Amino acid sequence: MGAYLARRLSLMVVTLIGMSILIFVLLRLVPGNVADILVDATGNDDPKEKAQIVHELGLDRPIAEQYWQWIDGLAHGDLGYAYVSERPAIEEIGPRIPISAKLAGLAIFFAILFGVPLGVMSAVRQNTRLDYILRVVSLSGLSFPSFWLGLLVLMAAAQWFGTVPIYDTDAHGFIAQVKMLILPAITVGFRSSALIMRLTRSSMLEVLRQDYVRTARSKGATNASVNYNHALRNALLPVVTVIGIEAAFLVGGLIVTETVFNIPGVARFLVEAIRWRDYPIVQNLTMLIAFIVVTMNFLVDMAYMVLDPRIKYG
Repeated sequence: MGAYLARRLSLMVVTLIGMSILIFVLLRLVPGNVADILVDATGNDDPKEKAQIVHELGLDRPIAEQYWQWIDGLAHGDLGYAYVSERPAIEEIGPRIPISAKLAGLAIFFAILFGVPLGVMSAVRQNTRLDYILRVVSLSGLSFPSFWLGLLVLMAAAQWFGTVPIYDTDAHGFIAQVKMLILPAITVGFRSSALIMRLTRSSMLEVLRQDYVRTARSKGATNASVNYNHALRNALLPVVTVIGIEAAFLVGGLIVTETVFNIPGVARFLVEAIRWRDYPIVQNLTMLIAFIVVTMNFLVDMAYMVLDPRIKYG
């Protein structure tokens, strides 16, 4: 077990180092830089002024030297300065992380709350009217574009309640923040819920056809005992994988939802930083997303051992 954890942690470090190199190099291969954008915005295409900005930002130094400066800063908790606002990058990124984390957490909570139970119900009542209805709902969730669904929710809120959900930075308390984020969370979590529902259904159907399930039924076990004590635990293994992937995806995949609902989160800020070629912001946010994805994959592997004691790690 200890050797496995050491290997996984080492692999995480190697993966993150590879991601950092890829992010850093690709970002600088994109045509144009922040100096071009800043000079073009003023309407004064002066090569000397552009060269001065490039020198002040250190963009004229070798890529290896720039990369080492960034990694050394990360190791010491220094994320650099944002090119556009000229403020420390941590001050720009820090306040936005809890906002996206709350939205993503609430979305995955709704996805699990509805996806897993409805998937189980659809499986145990296969080919019934309820199963057909749930399958249509899940297919709809996978088919609806997020931006269209978000706009539909906004129009429905305006029509039914006379107002639209607006993010308020002054909202304090758990209840107030949940009320503020509940509609965006349901909007973005609907797709994840549909995916989890369909996977839970297919996984449950596969497990319910196994020999040990038929043996349990032949011994007189109740349907509830067979479905929930014998089948569900084994059926959850692939579902846990998808939940982990969806949780990691939601942190960086909230761009459309945060834009539609005007939420000042990480994903929306990342798009703005890419548009302005704000390298420190883009690099650090992309590395944050990569770290979350790698960490979630590690936690999923740990959850496997809890759900299935037969899994052994040497």
